[in-house]
Amino acid sequence: MYKVIRVRYEKGVLRPLGSIDLEEGKEYKVIVERDIDELIKKYRGILGKSSIEEFQELEEEAQVQ
Repeated sequence: MYKVIRVRYEKGVLRPLGSIDLEEGKEYKVIVERDIDELIKKYRGILGKSSIEEFQELEEEAQVQ
């Protein structure tokens, strides 16, 4: 089972941006992924008129290499 939780990294700690329903004291695996909207704003225009899907494919390819 997985759950997506938006977080902000502050002073060395990941802080949830909303309430989370997790059991206290249990360990969880966390996968850190940058917000795609932030990346699109940063690189808008560099890749021409690409769709979000095309941008996601490029990002995934870059992470594999």
